[in-house]
Amino acid sequence: RWVISYNGELYNTDELAEDLRHQGFVARGSSDTEVLLEGIARWGIEKTLTRANGMFAFAAWDRSQRRLYLARDRLGIKPLYWAQAGGLFLFASDLGALSSHPSWRPTLNRDAIAAYLRFGYIPAPDTIWREAHKLRPGHFLVYGDGREPRSVPYWSLDEVQSAAQQERWRDPDAAVDALDELLRDAVGRQMVSDVPLGAFLSGGIDSSVVVALMQAQSARPVQTFSIGFNEQGYDEAQHAKAVARHLGTDHHELYIAPGHAVEVLPEVAGLYDEPFSDSSQIPTYLVSELARSRVTVALSGDGGDESFGGYGRYAVGQQLWSRVARVPGWLRGGLSSTMRLLDEPQWDRVGSLLPRSLRPAMLGMRVHRLARRIRSSTAIEIYLSQLSQWHQPEQLVIGGREAPTIAADAALERRLPDMLDRMQYIDTLMYLPDDILTKVDRASMGVSLECRVPLLDHRVVEFAWRIPVAWRQRDGTGKWPLRQVLYRYVPRSLVDRPKMGFGVPIDHWLRSELKDWAWSLLSPVALERTGVIHAAPVIAAWKAHQSGEQDLHYPLWTILMLQDWLGRQSGYSM
Repeated sequence: RWVISYNGELYNTDELAEDLRHQGFVARGSSDTEVLLEGIARWGIEKTLTRANGMFAFAAWDRSQRRLYLARDRLGIKPLYWAQAGGLFLFASDLGALSSHPSWRPTLNRDAIAAYLRFGYIPAPDTIWREAHKLRPGHFLVYGDGREPRSVPYWSLDEVQSAAQQERWRDPDAAVDALDELLRDAVGRQMVSDVPLGAFLSGGIDSSVVVALMQAQSARPVQTFSIGFNEQGYDEAQHAKAVARHLGTDHHELYIAPGHAVEVLPEVAGLYDEPFSDSSQIPTYLVSELARSRVTVALSGDGGDESFGGYGRYAVGQQLWSRVARVPGWLRGGLSSTMRLLDEPQWDRVGSLLPRSLRPAMLGMRVHRLARRIRSSTAIEIYLSQLSQWHQPEQLVIGGREAPTIAADAALERRLPDMLDRMQYIDTLMYLPDDILTKVDRASMGVSLECRVPLLDHRVVEFAWRIPVAWRQRDGTGKWPLRQVLYRYVPRSLVDRPKMGFGVPIDHWLRSELKDWAWSLLSPVALERTGVIHAAPVIAAWKAHQSGEQDLHYPLWTILMLQDWLGRQSGYSM
């Protein structure tokens, strides 16, 4: 009756198979695909999904009912797209695969491009094509019965958050003990592999706790991998090496010269089936390539910031809003307008009059950024301004209007009174699946490496939401509970430092090694050729960045990745 096409991994296959055996199931092999299909046949789609623990995207065809089901894992670790074209229903785990169908004649989604210019990615359910859609994480889609496709949630962060309010932890020590045990189980499940396995290690909190728990459950040294850069402020390899040495892992590192990054850039950009501008796509690809030279599966530390409140912008946003909210709106508006009477270069000239010891770098950019933020009427407006690459993206896209997202949901403030909860909620539903997990999946699969994400075991995410806000941010730092677990395995001195992220020195490279390549995509002639972006604001940003007056590599990189992507496309309507 049932046929399945499946991509992913289940981490509770044995438990599901045992339950099915009690109902008469006799396995013909040891595949998790067989167990998943048998579960669907006996329990139905929704019950099977709620019982499954893993990362997956699949299509299941019910031949009896002539009904198609698509499903995606709870957090969006694996991608799944669908579209309707020429009277047909198409689906794939790669948006580019849809183009192989002769009926596929897509139209560029300019509204989605406007959202992309704000965030650096296209938020679900939209894609770069008007006719195609992302299936949201934690949803399954039903198609058949002559009805339009309908998407149904089987796991909801709203429900997780609501339930967590009734089940808050009250004893921090007990919570840390329970988290240690849960993380150990999540990591242990994802270490099961019949091929060589290792882990990414940056030396930060998240990857270090994953590697520590791997090594605690391994009889031999875990293979770990990190990338380093010679540019000051971007190199975490030394920290990763120190953690690896303490834990006793078999550590491998690779230092990347700018020339190497330039060489792989076309290959990296080509891995993404729609515009994507998180520049850490470059080191993610390179560390995946390094890992693949020795292992077939790697565990990563992604997901800890979204669940445990780790991003630095969370604290910055809260502090800024707590100050801004005390000032009447009319006064803030007037102050903001006054600050913008001088443009950014004029503010820079004012700054140049100050003594060198008091002269702030890029004063104009900082003043205008502050002017935008103090005009915010809600906490989420503040946060949205922090997330934005371009602050008025509709003004750049020819014929585009920015598509709405959950970040603009007015009801969010009523449902989640605490600002940290709101920021984590937005990031878990948008930034995590559409940026972080997209980046890791494309980069790792591009070198045939399977990447697993134990901190996104749904049990860990649900546990994290039960932790009171005051514990998530405690003693002046985020991820307090996760840190307490890590301190049991790694000394504080090795991991307590400001969060660095997995960045690359794009700001410098755009003025040096990447300058000619970038101008070939950003020149007025190049922008006119693709016909999507107004040239004037882009050229102004380019000149300001090249002069050193401002650091505009984030907004410029969004245009560069869009232009590069458009240059590789054909057969679409504008």
